Parts: sequence; C-alpha cells; structure tokens
Amino acid sequence: MNKITCSGALFYALSTKRFLFLHRTQSKAKNLWGIVGGTNEDKETPYTGLLREVNEELGFEPDIQKSIPLETFVSNDEHFHFHTYLCVVNEEFIPILNCEHNGYAWVNFGAWPKPLHNGLQNTLRSKINQNKLQTIIEVIDIIS
Repeated sequence: MNKITCSGALFYALSTKRFLFLHRTQSKAKNLWGIVGGTNEDKETPYTGLLREVNEELGFEPDIQKSIPLETFVSNDEHFHFHTYLCVVNEEFIPILNCEHNGYAWVNFGAWPKPLHNGLQNTLRSKINQNKLQTIIEVIDIIS
C-alpha cells in the first residue's frame, strides 16, 4: 500500500491578521471551505509539493515571508500524511481561482467559514494547534 502525502497552506496576512480560505467545487470536499493544498507528486517533499499546490490553486506564487509547519496529521494506519503549514504574507491578496474553487475569504482567527472540510475542522479545533497559532501570531507581532 502506497503512502499518500499531502500538503496544505493556511495563509496569514500580517497587515490584517486574517487567514485565507478557499471554497471547494470538486471532489469529496465539494462545497466545503478549506485551505490551499493537495496531494504531493512522486518525488516531491511536503514543502515542494506545497509550493506547487500554492501556485496551481492561487494562480501565482505570493510573496511568502515565512512558512511554519503547524501540524502533520498521520492516519491510524500511517497510510495518509497531511502536512499543514502556516504561510505568512505581508498583505492580503486576491487569488486567481482555478476550476477547483469558486470563492475565497479572508477571516479573523476563530471566525472560520462554514462548513469547513472535516480534516481542517479537526486541525483548527485542536487546542494544541490553536495555542500554536496564537503563540506564532504573538511572536510575529513582537518581531514585526
């Protein structure tokens, strides 16, 4: 059984302190809000797969100031790995959506759009991840 590795980017804009979500139009995640991301190709690392997915799903490569690993989810059978990164940008941007999405939203911490993709919902509801995000944001504010 081959391992499936995926990567996703939760974008955070320094200027507004908001996060980017995309509204999905395809696959089993259709009509759910999620983050930029997808399945890594053959020899890609989680990070190189992330950069490819960012470019594909946003239509360009935004100026990412920092990419911080937030969580790696591993299924019980260890067959599925999802790497979530917090990608920090200076300003909000308008994505050039491809056929995978039909909308986007920049939202405040905790004001996540609904309905969220189930895996992302679990990630964002986790107290550990909430604390990580809050700590990262506080540190970024101090050093910015």
